[in-house]
Amino acid sequence: MDPLFLPFHHTLRNRFMPSGKVSPRTLAIAAFGLFLFVALYLVSHRVLSYFHHQSELGIILSLKIFQMSWSIIFFMLIFSSMVSGVSALFLSNDNEIYCSVPVSMSRLYRMRYPTTTLLTSWMIVIFTFPVFGAYGVVFEAGPLFWPLMLITILSITATGSGIGLALTIVLVNLFPARRTKDIVFYLTLLFGILLYMVIRLMRPEDLADPERFPDFIEYLSAISAPGGPFLPADWASGLLSKYLQFQEIDFLFLGLILLTPFVCYHTGEWIMENWFIPGYSKAQESFGGYQDFRPGSYSSSPLKWFFRKEIKMFMRDSSEWSQLFLVGALVVVYLYNFKALPLDRSPMPTEYLANLIAYANIGLTGFLTTSLCARFVYPAISAEGSGFGLIRTSPVSLSRYIFYKYIFYVIPFTILSSLLIIISNRLLHIEGPMLWIGVVSGLIITWTAVAMALGFGAYYADFKIENRAAMLGGFGAILFLFSAVAAQLLIIGLGSAPAYRLVRASLNNSQLGITDLIISTIVLIIIISGALTISILCVKKGLQHLEEKA
Repeated sequence: MDPLFLPFHHTLRNRFMPSGKVSPRTLAIAAFGLFLFVALYLVSHRVLSYFHHQSELGIILSLKIFQMSWSIIFFMLIFSSMVSGVSALFLSNDNEIYCSVPVSMSRLYRMRYPTTTLLTSWMIVIFTFPVFGAYGVVFEAGPLFWPLMLITILSITATGSGIGLALTIVLVNLFPARRTKDIVFYLTLLFGILLYMVIRLMRPEDLADPERFPDFIEYLSAISAPGGPFLPADWASGLLSKYLQFQEIDFLFLGLILLTPFVCYHTGEWIMENWFIPGYSKAQESFGGYQDFRPGSYSSSPLKWFFRKEIKMFMRDSSEWSQLFLVGALVVVYLYNFKALPLDRSPMPTEYLANLIAYANIGLTGFLTTSLCARFVYPAISAEGSGFGLIRTSPVSLSRYIFYKYIFYVIPFTILSSLLIIISNRLLHIEGPMLWIGVVSGLIITWTAVAMALGFGAYYADFKIENRAAMLGGFGAILFLFSAVAAQLLIIGLGSAPAYRLVRASLNNSQLGITDLIISTIVLIIIISGALTISILCVKKGLQHLEEKA
C-alpha cells in the first residue's frame, strides 16, 4: 500500500473498528443501512411491477424513469465531486506536508482520486443497487444483468468523479479556491432547485386525469424518444435498457463505459501535474478588502451578544446560509403539492379527505423540521470548534449557553413549522378544530425536535470537525433522527383518537361529549408532559457529557 493512503486507511479503521474488531456501533449502522436497502428494493419492486403489468405504456414509462435516474445520478456525482474536490485537493491541512516533501503531483492525484470518489459517492452507489436491481427482477433480465449493472455503476461513478475533479482544478486556476467552492456550491443549489421545480411544474398528477388524454398522447410521444448518445449516463441507460428488454449487449456502449474512466483519470492526472501548483498558490490568497473597526454600542445583555455571535457565525459560512435558498425551494414545492391535490375527484367526501390529509401533514411537517434540525441544530455546538474554550472561560454557564442556543434556533423553526401547517391547511380549506390541532401538534413536535437536536449534539460534540456537514454521517446524527422520528410518531399516534373525535363533532355540527372532552384533555397533558420530559432528559444528558468533555 502506498504510504499516502495510510492516514485514510487508519481513519476508516478507527472509525468502524476502533479496537481491531467491528464495534456494536458499526453493526447498528450496518443493520440500519440493510433495512433501508431492503425497504428501497421492496418499494421500487412494487412500483415497477405496477407499471410493468399495465401495458406497453407502463414499460415505456419505467424505462424513461430508468434513463432519467442515470442522468440525475451522473450529474449529482459531478457536482458532489466538484464541491468536495475543492477541499480535498486545495484546502486540506495536509497539503503543506505533501508539498514540502518529494511527492509527485501524479502520485498525489493517485491518492486523492480514489479517496474523494469513495467519500462522495458511497451512498449513491450503495442505494442505486436496490433500485436498479428491482428493474432486473421485474424485467426478468437473467443473471448476467447483475455483473453488468455493477460494472456500469462503478464506471459511471469513476467517470463522474474524474470529470468533477478535473473541472475543479481548472476552476481553481481561474478563481481563488475559496471563491470557487462558493461558486460550485451555488451551482449545486441551483441544480437542486431547478430539478425540483421542473418536476413539479410538469404536473405529473395530470397524467391520471382522463380529461387530458390528448395531452398525454403528446407526452407519451416525447418520452418514447431515446436519450442522446453523447453522455456517459446515456451510455449506461442505453446498455442496460437494451439488455433489460432483449437480453442483448451493446458492445459499443460497453466499450465506451469501460474506457471512459481511464481517459478521465489520465486527463485529470495531466491537469494535476501542470496546473495544481499555480492553483494551490492561488488558494492561499485572501479575499482582500479591509475592516474598519469602530466602537459599537455596548449592551450588558448576554443574550444579545450571543445572538450576534450566532448570526455572524452563520453568515460567514456561505455553505450554511446559502442552503436557505434550497429550503425555500423545498417549502414552495411542499406547499404546491397541496394546491395540486385533486380532492374534487376523490370518491371520499372532500371534507373528510381534506381533514385526513391535514392530520397526515403534521407528520410530514414534523419530518421536514426534524431533517432541518439535523442539518442546522445538531452540529451547532461542534461548530464552535476551538472557540468553545472562550465560552468556557466566559461568565456564562453551560446550562445558560444551551438555553441561549435553544432560543436562537427555536424561533425560526417555530415560524417555519407554523407557516407550513397554516398555509397548507388554508390551501386545503381547513378550519375549526383541525387547524388548531395541527398548529399545537406541530409546535410540540418542533420544540421537542430542537431540544433533542441540541441534547444529542452536545453529547456527541466534536470540536475538531472542519465543517458542519462532517457531523451528518456520524452515529449521533443517525441516533438523533431515529429518536426524533420515534417521538414524533408517538405524539401523532397518541393524538389521533382525540383528534378524530373533535373533527367528527365539528363536521357533524354536534357538541363534544364530556367524556370525549376529558379524554382529549388528558391526552394533551400526557403529550405535553412526555415531550417536555424527553426534551429535558436529552438536554440534561448532553449537558452532563459536555461538562465532562470540557
